[in-house]
Amino acid sequence: MPPKEGKTKDGKPMHYSVGALIKRDGRYLLIDRTNVPFGFASLAGHVDEGEDETTAVKREVKEESGLTVAQSTLLFEEELDWNHCGRNVGSHYWYLFECDVSGEPVLDPEEAALIGWYTPEEIKKLVLEPAWEYWFKKLGII
Repeated sequence: MPPKEGKTKDGKPMHYSVGALIKRDGRYLLIDRTNVPFGFASLAGHVDEGEDETTAVKREVKEESGLTVAQSTLLFEEELDWNHCGRNVGSHYWYLFECDVSGEPVLDPEEAALIGWYTPEEIKKLVLEPAWEYWFKKLGII
């Protein structure tokens, strides 16, 4: 399904994205992305055309980790006009959720080279995907 598209304040093409901040026992779930943009990131992806952001975050978490979202709370929504994706669009309107999940994460090799739980101190040492570096700093995690 194609991603939901819009326009920035400047009239440039923009996609809509969701991100899932998942924390368990003081550690955050991250993947090492194998697709553009590269780097460690929380679970995230595009909102599909005709899909709302709550449905999208549940779908992305399930696709990328096998986990089921039991509850999601919107933390932020914000346009990042410097956030490029593999579909050659340079701006994304993000919905960042904190998610409670059930199950144990399973690596999807089409999405990531690694999946695991990381402390804030460990996250500081990782090469982060740019949007997630921004979110972790904004949230005071790193």
